[in-house]
Amino acid sequence: MTVREFIEKNDLQIITEGDLEKEIDGCYIGDLLSLAMSRVEEGQVWITIQGNVNIAAVAALTDPACILLVDGRGIDEATKIKAQEQGINILGTALSAYEAACRLFQQS
Repeated sequence: MTVREFIEKNDLQIITEGDLEKEIDGCYIGDLLSLAMSRVEEGQVWITIQGNVNIAAVAALTDPACILLVDGRGIDEATKIKAQEQGINILGTALSAYEAACRLFQQS
């Protein structure tokens, strides 16, 4: 499934847009950035509540298909600018991390 298909199937909000045709290959759920840096893999959905500028840095290193901010969380303007510059897909949802991961699993 592509990021675009994941968005459409789950009514997700696009916060920043990169390549929506990236293929999704699993997910990582975590909020500790130092751990995410070593665990997020290319093509995964990184599910987190973190919205600070450091998520763009982690994503630039790990190349996830997208970052999914759960529990209605958002990002600040600095994060938005940095993510857009780097072509990082950041999505938002009111779903919990568990609900989002379950939907991803059921749809893949």
